[in-house]
Amino acid sequence: MNKMITAVGLACAMLFSAGAAHADAKNPKIGFSIDDLRLERWTRDRDYFTQAAEKLGAKVYVQSADASEQRQIAQIENLISRGVDVLVIVPYNATVLNNAVREAKKAKIKVLSYDRLILNADVDAYISFDNKTVGELQAQSLVQLKPKGNYYLLGGAPTDNNAKMLREGQLKVLKPLIDKGDIKVVGQQWVKDWSPSEAMSIVENALTANGNKIDAVVASNDATAGGAIQALASQKLAGKVAVSGQDADLAAVRRVMAGTQSMTVYKPLKEIASNAARMAVQLVRNEKPAYNAKLANGFKQVDTILLKPILLNKANVDLLVKDGFYTQSQLAGK
Repeated sequence: MNKMITAVGLACAMLFSAGAAHADAKNPKIGFSIDDLRLERWTRDRDYFTQAAEKLGAKVYVQSADASEQRQIAQIENLISRGVDVLVIVPYNATVLNNAVREAKKAKIKVLSYDRLILNADVDAYISFDNKTVGELQAQSLVQLKPKGNYYLLGGAPTDNNAKMLREGQLKVLKPLIDKGDIKVVGQQWVKDWSPSEAMSIVENALTANGNKIDAVVASNDATAGGAIQALASQKLAGKVAVSGQDADLAAVRRVMAGTQSMTVYKPLKEIASNAARMAVQLVRNEKPAYNAKLANGFKQVDTILLKPILLNKANVDLLVKDGFYTQSQLAGK
């Protein structure tokens, strides 16, 4: 487990071979607990993370909670009993993991919160893209297209702290225009589990309630945007109503190219995954990652690395091909 390394020991650490005392620090065991590997987004994170961690000499054990908080807690307990040196967790429900984190800390296991901040728990570090900035990019894009009119706010999962941070960013842009009377929020709702089908029925009801007079839907990610656009399409409004998104899911990027979704936010997953792998190994080796922020999680101010998200619309989708995120033929739907 985590050995305290003196300054001298740290300077000499590179000289040690994998002796018993330094076995864990040299070849750390990382438990990677992921919310739901059934979502395209997370399989990419897993692959990039594992690749980067193995290059650093670590071994990664991956578990998928399949969107179940009980399963995630049980899996974290399992990883603790397997004697991992560090836990990297993408929480399904950010509010229920304080006991699991406490058990990890008792076992001298470091805990890194990945992409979503675990709340009310003693986590060692957090890495994410700047979610408030993502929310700002979403709202700014829609305001450029529809500076006045009726807006519907389609939030993410109420269990996900990121959904609230996105809303904060969105309102930072929208509030002055709401106060001025240019924008009217005709409704708002959170979408359980970021579910496209739930988003679709919410937007169907919103269209009915407002006689189809909605100018923009502030959808907090691409899955909910997809549901919203299905509801709009059935009223022949797809492409006429501005819709935001984020994650650069393949279906969403194709919608952006087709003009039915106004924008998405690209978060280079290779960047977050390889940075997180490096952080996990640094935590085990008692080295200090290059933090650039601190975020309150209700228990403490958590040392954080925030990465920069990229606005993506029709004009710059080729960036995804340049980055190797998708191929040209994938974008073309071949």
